[in-house]
Amino acid sequence: MNRTLHGFGLGLRPQQYDALLSADASVVDWLEIVSENYLIEGGRPLAMLDQIAERWPLAMHGVALNIGGSDPLDRNYLHALATLAKRVRPALISDHLCWTRHNDVQLHDLLPLAYDQDSLRHVAARVHQVQDALGTQLVLENVSSYLRFANDTMDEAGFLSALVAETGCGLLLDVNNVYVNAHNHGINALAYLDALPAHAVKQLHLAGHGIDALGSGLLIDTHDAPVCAEVWALYAQALRRFGEVPAMIERDDHIPPLQELLDELGIARRIAAETRLELAA
Repeated sequence: MNRTLHGFGLGLRPQQYDALLSADASVVDWLEIVSENYLIEGGRPLAMLDQIAERWPLAMHGVALNIGGSDPLDRNYLHALATLAKRVRPALISDHLCWTRHNDVQLHDLLPLAYDQDSLRHVAARVHQVQDALGTQLVLENVSSYLRFANDTMDEAGFLSALVAETGCGLLLDVNNVYVNAHNHGINALAYLDALPAHAVKQLHLAGHGIDALGSGLLIDTHDAPVCAEVWALYAQALRRFGEVPAMIERDDHIPPLQELLDELGIARRIAAETRLELAA
């Protein structure tokens, strides 16, 4: 099987195992797995994953690498990732530009970094370690955030660009997170896209968000709703900037029947086709 990503994918969730395996393989071009769901040997998840990997190219997407944290990188975790990658032969391996653990306590959140030279040197060194351990390029996702550090010396897009130049890592651009952060921090979303190195963007995420129930006015990256019109519009802008990068719908809560997600993925296909015609005119 061709293990490269192309076209349009979905985030694989256990609720969709049976529906996917009962569907025609053409309904989706590829699937993204949450790496941590498959790091324990045996059991139904791995058995299902083996069947799914025979039908579709896969991307591995993690939430526990802790690339920006101060704790040493977890070598056992990296070994488990490498073992899983050998099993499913993913097209790419990604995680988030954030920190998730401190003093051996897993915080179960994707926490933002300070964007300065000290953070850049720290993260770059750890990216090199991960890429050496996995024997492949690491792809990092921009995260949503709800605060900024007073001592930042660069913006997020500048930090990501510098990290790519230093390490050769790739970028997973979450379009919803760009929209959320543009709202929360008053940044220009289009300027953000323009500042990223186009060659480094390997994958796109499309997801939904909500409004903070406490009344702060912040948007919260919930991944529990359909993609909104404004994020679809920003996706079209991303296509104009980066070309037809493989894109997927990511849903982590209030997961609907498979057909609803496929219908939403059809919107991405339509926008990509319209943008392609526009650029060719």
